Amino acid sequence: MVMIISPDVAEEDVPGTIDKVSDFITSKGGEVTQIDRWGKKKMAYPINRFSEGNYVVSRFKIEPGMTTELEASLKITEQILRHMLVRLGE
Repeated sequence: MVMIISPDVAEEDVPGTIDKVSDFITSKGGEVTQIDRWGKKKMAYPINRFSEGNYVVSRFKIEPGMTTELEASLKITEQILRHMLVRLGE
């Protein structure tokens, strides 16, 4: 999953936002296997008046039925501007 966290979130609060998403995944029986912070990057186009955001890529395992619930949670989280889930065929 790729998440873009709002640049309004202070740099020291970004790990807390990532932890909230990771906690949600583990509370639903999932397992977070990797988190890669890319840092603050310029976006190709503005989202909610922001031209940059903190990019985070995470890998996790979760039951396919839980992805709908995860996406609903991400959509209502104000700190997350955008997200994209990609299923990896392993």
